[in-house]
Formats: sequence, structure tokens, C-alpha cells
Amino acid sequence: MRPIVRTLRLLPLFPAALISLLANPVHAGDERQLLAAINDYRTHNQRCGWRSVQATSPLVLKSNLALPVGYSGELRRRLREAGYQAGEVRSISLSRARDARAAFNMLRDDYCADLLDSQVSDIGISRNGNQWRLVLSRPLASAQLGDARSAGQALLAQVNAARAKPRQCGSKRFGAARALTWSTALGKAAQQHSRSMANRDYFSHNGPDGDSPFDRARAAGFKGRQVGENIAAGQGSPRAAMDSWLASPGHCANLMNPRFTQVGAAYASQTHSENGIYWTMMFGAP
Repeated sequence: MRPIVRTLRLLPLFPAALISLLANPVHAGDERQLLAAINDYRTHNQRCGWRSVQATSPLVLKSNLALPVGYSGELRRRLREAGYQAGEVRSISLSRARDARAAFNMLRDDYCADLLDSQVSDIGISRNGNQWRLVLSRPLASAQLGDARSAGQALLAQVNAARAKPRQCGSKRFGAARALTWSTALGKAAQQHSRSMANRDYFSHNGPDGDSPFDRARAAGFKGRQVGENIAAGQGSPRAAMDSWLASPGHCANLMNPRFTQVGAAYASQTHSENGIYWTMMFGAP
């Protein structure tokens, strides 16, 4: 799951019509006032930190995403119990927001990337006094996965697009690297590991039987001497999985490593598992 990231503060952008709506609680509850403000924000082009973000679709308010403000348990499990199987999901908590306008200002200033994310489609909003909780999600049933082959080819295209230009991965700077070629053996190993994580409900580079990424690559027929692996869980599309890896310094370094020449990638899903969807990308070098 992608972490919530604090962003630079933005100048207020509050249309007059929106101010009027938020100032008049007679016509809507606090949750719906906040939803109206968020959707007005999403459906217009915006600045988020140093980025320009294109308008995206409005969010749909879902009652089974409205978790108690003080809930501190496992997010996906609680949503499953409420009848919602999440693909992409994240939670935001706010303090000292006295009304919907104050809550929106905090969200816009500190969580603009999450509010404007086109990968989420649904929202749950809860309030207790000045405390608020938002859950942003896309249901697993509508996750943009595609079949195994198309998802693998999408990831191949995305990793090569990332390698085509210099990139900063944490504190390390990488130059552009040559494109990777698809390895059937690494793709098979990636598929087996994603399926194992989904069916046996765990998230780790090492399998329950102790097998390592190198062990799995060898068993699948890969003959190279160097292997790397990225895994992710919960992302509802190949793009979301790739974005989560690029945002993580260690995973990003694997993606940009100039020594790697081959790649294989796959996902597997299991509605009864904790994270729902599991992704594996394996890299190899001669």
C-alpha cells in the first residue's frame, strides 16, 4: 500500500460557489459537504507540489468505507468484513478540523496527491468532533488488471520507460539504462511467487518453505548469475504497482540497475487474502 505523503502547501483555491456550499450546513451533512469540496477539486486541473495534475473523475461516497475515527486495526480486513473488497486503498486521519471547510483545507494542503489520484474511485468519510477519517479506495472487482499476459507486457513497457531517462532513487542518482528484455523463466518465477503470496496469504521475498528469489528463478529455468526482485501488494493496476516501486528507493534502484538485462513480472489475486492482489517483478543478469 502506498504511504501517505506530505506535500508542499498550496495557495487557497476556493471557488465562490464552493464557499457558499460549505458555509451552509442546512442543505447537507458535514460528510457530504466535504465530499462536494473534494470532487470539485478533483474535477479541475490542479497544482500539487511542483506537479500539474489533470482533472479526474469524482469520488463516490460509500457507507462501508466509513470506518470509525479511532479504528486502529488492519484496514483491508475491516473493509472485507464490511462487504468491500479493496484493490487500491489508503486511509487519512485529520485532527483539529472544526468543520468541512477546515478539513478540506488540511487535505488540500497536506494530501493533494491522494485526493487527486485517479487510481481511487470511492471514499468513506467519518467524523467525531474535530477528528476525521477518510478512506480512499478502488474496489478489487474493478481493478484495471487485464489478463496475465497483458499485465506483464504493461509492466515491461513501464519499466523500460522508467529506465529510459535518469532518475533519483532516494539518495542515489541513476543514469538512463538500456531496455530490459522479457524472460519467460523470470516471468514464470514471478507468477509462481505472486500466486503463492495470494493463495497462502503472506507478503515476503522468502516463501513459507524458505525459498529465495534466486531459488525460484533457478527452479523456473533461469540460468543467469544475478537476480533481483520487487514485490507489492494491494495495488489495483500495473501502473499503480510500478508507481509504488518508483516511490521506494530500494525498489526504484532495482528498476534502474544497469546490470540487469532481463525481466519477468506477474500478479495474482485472491479475494480472501489480506491484500487481495500481489505483484512480483524479477530481474536477471547473465
